[in-house]
Amino acid sequence: MAARGEPIQPPVQPPPHDSDDSSSDDSSIDGSSDDDSDEEDPDAPMDRIDRTKWMYDIGRTSTDYLKRLDEFITIAETDQLNKGSNVIICPCKKCMNGKSFKDSTDIRNHLIINGFMRGYTCWSYHGESLTEHNPGSSDSNQLNDEDSYISDNDNFEAMFEDIEDNVDEKYHEKFEQLRVDSEKPLYNGCMKFSKLSAVIKLLNLKANNGWSDTSFTSLLELLHKMLPEDNELTVSTYYAKKLMCPMGLEIQRIHACPNDCMLYRNENENLHECKVCSISRYKCGKPTDEDSDENGPPARVLWYFPIIPRLKRLFANAKTAKLLCWHAEERKKDEKISHVADSVQWRTIDNEFEDFGNEIRNIRLRLSSDGMNPFGDLSSGHSTWPVLLCIYNLPSWLCMKRKHIMLSLLTQGPKQLGNDIDVYLTPLIDDLKLLWDTGVQVYDSYKKEYFHLRAMLFCTINNFSAYGNLSGYTTKGEKACPICEKNTHSIWLKNCRKPAFMGHRRELAVNHAYRSKKDLFDGTVEKIILPPRSDGKTIFKMVKKLKVVLEKIDNGPPKGMWKKKSIFWELPYWKHLCVRHCVDVMHIEKNVCESLMGLLLNIPGKTKDGIKVRKDMELMNIRPELTPKPIPGRITKFLPPACYTMSKDEKTKFCECLYDVKVPSGYSSNIRKLVLMKDLKLSGMKSHDCHVLMTQMIPIAIRGILPDRIRHTITKLCLFFNMIHSKVIDPEVLNEYQRDIILTLCKLEMYFPPSFFDVMVHLVSHIV
Repeated sequence: MAARGEPIQPPVQPPPHDSDDSSSDDSSIDGSSDDDSDEEDPDAPMDRIDRTKWMYDIGRTSTDYLKRLDEFITIAETDQLNKGSNVIICPCKKCMNGKSFKDSTDIRNHLIINGFMRGYTCWSYHGESLTEHNPGSSDSNQLNDEDSYISDNDNFEAMFEDIEDNVDEKYHEKFEQLRVDSEKPLYNGCMKFSKLSAVIKLLNLKANNGWSDTSFTSLLELLHKMLPEDNELTVSTYYAKKLMCPMGLEIQRIHACPNDCMLYRNENENLHECKVCSISRYKCGKPTDEDSDENGPPARVLWYFPIIPRLKRLFANAKTAKLLCWHAEERKKDEKISHVADSVQWRTIDNEFEDFGNEIRNIRLRLSSDGMNPFGDLSSGHSTWPVLLCIYNLPSWLCMKRKHIMLSLLTQGPKQLGNDIDVYLTPLIDDLKLLWDTGVQVYDSYKKEYFHLRAMLFCTINNFSAYGNLSGYTTKGEKACPICEKNTHSIWLKNCRKPAFMGHRRELAVNHAYRSKKDLFDGTVEKIILPPRSDGKTIFKMVKKLKVVLEKIDNGPPKGMWKKKSIFWELPYWKHLCVRHCVDVMHIEKNVCESLMGLLLNIPGKTKDGIKVRKDMELMNIRPELTPKPIPGRITKFLPPACYTMSKDEKTKFCECLYDVKVPSGYSSNIRKLVLMKDLKLSGMKSHDCHVLMTQMIPIAIRGILPDRIRHTITKLCLFFNMIHSKVIDPEVLNEYQRDIILTLCKLEMYFPPSFFDVMVHLVSHIV
């Protein structure tokens, strides 16, 4: 946004690839240009050509770039004084003249890290005028064709030629109307904009600036009045979107039983009540007329966004079609793990299903789901469940970008789905089975050919509660670990009334000294050696006799480890996968961080230490020095300080260290806002905040506070999370990582109370 009092000028639109700045930010390493395809305009003034070279064609750490950058900062500061402003607008790729800073040092750092936004060779936001900079231009307010925000050539003709053969027959008439609108001038005599191009550019402005539909309609009405009377501009947001109807994708609105028993689709599409629970399909109750379509709104709706048309749309774009082959054609194959294609499971699929692996364009998807509250009221019980799909064929810096994540299912609240999520996954599973068994014919616009596209679900990644809903495994109780299954070791804490997962010694070497030291751990000698973990075929034998839960029946808690047969087992390849369901590492890290902070700072309601766990330790005959001591004349008992107990001064030093931390913009949230100095605790931490604390800040904050053995163990735990989050991992060091984290967890068992070791702490041992 421009500073107050300055004229507003439309920003320069960057090329499409610059939106994903994670790849372009590394250009300074080898000094190469961000876009090697840029060519100089022979008619451009010499100072503009020189400026283009140093702004975009040389490394941002070179001496020449830094020298010219200082000249720009001087011009910007002079303009700041002339305008009487106290801020300078930042023209980097991320800010794009949309943010201002008081200190020019911040501008300089942004331009070194991110580089200049594309096309900003005329510093119009920093004191230069377009007329002075490009005197040869006939229009002083128009940038050159390459850098213009509004391009004169929309290339509609080439676009229509590329996709004409791929348009479904039912959309052919609308597609032809779209072609007519692309050729129709906005008004008689207008040579610059067609009806379609004007609407597209206005809709882009709406999306980029977050305008509401109401404000956009008001703008269209005003522009319609300002243009000549014979103009073709639409006068509402509805008609603007309707104009581009053939470019939209199909959305299916499927009615569902309010008790999550079934979906009204296929053979059940015309039913008016659930055939399982006999509840009406509609909010108003049973319909008065069975043959009428006007029976009121449905009680519950599933929005399904079919994935097959979306996959076709990806290959209809030549650039995206090329990126979907990146994992096979351009990925660096150096025996390191930097992409999912480097994993064992990827190679297993290629070897097990050669016909699928031989076609590099076949898609591998990852599924994620979780509840969300779209209304922002955290006290509300409303829970809407989206199901998202991520494409693993793309480069690692693109597959998690918003534009490449597909929303496949959206279930309205107000209650969460739980184990009945399988009912709502049915349309998606049907499409996945089709994509695996027969596939679909797709046109590859990059290779200019048709091919048979197939796709598979590579894995799911969720938090632990959603893991249980999708996999069908019971993630609560004494066998809560889905990896250890029946070999899960847990101890029931009678006073705390919860299980403690402290059996990490069984993963040590057979002759390790810790196995025999029962007084330092849980009071027992560890003799068990873990057997090999179950593979997909073994688990399938365990669950194949169970039924897919397609109706909601309350039979109490499940009797076994598996509470249902997940609908994913209907996929033919599911039992052949090494890893089917994954727990989000950031979710584990957040829970471990909160447990650690609650214990060290003794936060009320979150601490893992107290009278109950001390009594449990007494029953386990461990650490007798921590047994509660009676206080004469008082009912309460005195809890002797443990090795992890911090005094008030130590807590103050710890919190002050975090309170004074300053990090670069965008590195994390403001840590100062998370620290409550009055109560000496941390509050309101998000997942990324916990990640930054665990990997960077906690080892620094505990220096000189805790005993060496405690501090070193916590530091090793933080170091493990730091290493496992690396962008590139050498598979040869994974076994070493696993040995280190098991030894670290065993040391934590020696120092921390048993209540600290919930299932989330135990899952750290399975991250590798």
